Amino acid sequence: MADSYTHGHHASVLRTHSWRTVENSAAYLLPELVPGCSVLDVGAGPGTITVDIARLVAPAPVIGIDASDDAVAAAEAAALGIDNVSFQVGDAYALAFPDDAFDVVHAHQVLQHLARPVDALREFRRVSAGVVAARDVDYEGAIWYPQVPGLDEWRDVYLRVHRAVAGDPAAGRRLKAWAQQAGFAEVTASASVWLFESAEDRVWWGGAWAERAVASSFATHALEHGFTDRDGLQRIAAGWEEWAAADDGWLLMPHAEILARG
Repeated sequence: MADSYTHGHHASVLRTHSWRTVENSAAYLLPELVPGCSVLDVGAGPGTITVDIARLVAPAPVIGIDASDDAVAAAEAAALGIDNVSFQVGDAYALAFPDDAFDVVHAHQVLQHLARPVDALREFRRVSAGVVAARDVDYEGAIWYPQVPGLDEWRDVYLRVHRAVAGDPAAGRRLKAWAQQAGFAEVTASASVWLFESAEDRVWWGGAWAERAVASSFATHALEHGFTDRDGLQRIAAGWEEWAAADDGWLLMPHAEILARG
């Protein structure tokens, strides 16, 4: 995970990442998460999914890795009291584990940020004695209502920023192909969505993105690459606030998922 990270680790980013659980972000993996199943969680971020996994597979060991010291520190704090989980800084292209070390290797929202996702999947395959599971969003497929101009501007800038920094913001649609290229003998694909539509959800998600638009690494990258200016970032932030305030507001983010074996 040596590639640059589009979102960075601003508090507004970690706040949304800490919302993630197995139920809302890895439900497709639940049949594999049985007691005694060892798991490596690559790109663990603040560790909420990792800790959830640890509870499900206890007493088996679960290890979460991330490229960021800040993310690892946040994850360690979230894991207090869970004795079968640990976190460390690691590299998705060069995992510090022997072949076939884990029953499950899991990566949520990771491959989209890597310049060499197929190489990473090959490395995941090396350390997996069972299944490699990955889930990634497809930003090009996101849909929302009402059609707020600030959100149209956000997507245009976001797609360009993501591609300029590292990876592919439309990774979801490519997961199956990448797994096949990585040499897996069996790839099972599925899909699920995040839907934000209640007043509470809109205030939370829209508010977080309004802050991210002006304060996170996304904003820094957008300015450095010349994709927008401060006024543009303010329009994007205002667009998120307008959407969040709309009683009929609705936003869907599609995700692809793969279970790869062999």
